[in-house]
Amino acid sequence: MPVARFIRFLVLLMIVATTSAAAATPESKPSWPPAIQQMADKGLTIVKAFDAPGGVQGYAAKAGHTPVALYLTPDGKHVIVGTMLDDQGHNLTGPALDAAIVAPQQQNAWPQLAASNWIADGNDNAPRTIYVFTDPNCPYCHKFYEDSRPWVRSGKVQLRQIVVGVLRPSSPGKAAALLAAKDPSAAYRRHEKHYRTGGIKPLDPVPEAMQNQVVANNTLMSALSIRGTPGIVYKDADGHIQIQQGVPQGHTLREIMGPR
Repeated sequence: MPVARFIRFLVLLMIVATTSAAAATPESKPSWPPAIQQMADKGLTIVKAFDAPGGVQGYAAKAGHTPVALYLTPDGKHVIVGTMLDDQGHNLTGPALDAAIVAPQQQNAWPQLAASNWIADGNDNAPRTIYVFTDPNCPYCHKFYEDSRPWVRSGKVQLRQIVVGVLRPSSPGKAAALLAAKDPSAAYRRHEKHYRTGGIKPLDPVPEAMQNQVVANNTLMSALSIRGTPGIVYKDADGHIQIQQGVPQGHTLREIMGPR
């Protein structure tokens, strides 16, 4: 083999070997300080570091779906878990966790909402889609249902009701009954029509498949840091996901629902 061809052959082997080695190298994980890594080893998911006052280093973490703040002391040997307040009593931890965990989760939530176990309330061709975490026993959910009728009946909005079971012992059974109905949309409307007399009868026992759907809805609600019903998820005029917790009224209701 001529020397030039032999050199080219060696170079090719080196390129192949280097590429294979790079492909085989596992994706590197963030390197946390030992005291923070100990928290990860105990089950917390460490998301990212954030700046904090007072000489400590903040870390945004999750315990399951719940955001948690960790503060590493200057000596690197101690971790404080909890909420930091300033000398005026302002919560400094909440905004940091919102920016690091809650906001990114919420902005990426639309496909998860679309894939959840929801019941259509309104025209499938409506120009505006809104997701609502609703408990069958929630009086505020019923109030929002009634307030939303002009937009739903005009075909301007489709509400996608993500039924959860969180308020009362009968809530999971009622949520399962709605999801298991032959026509869930019709069953949901009947339930709301007769809400004041108890609405739909809960399933008892709840079939495993329906139980799994309700649990999945509950889990998604928790993952989005929605702590009460109704939890209303919609897109604003700029296409950004917004979340309203509780019954919207006045200008807020019109902003969520759009023009009639």
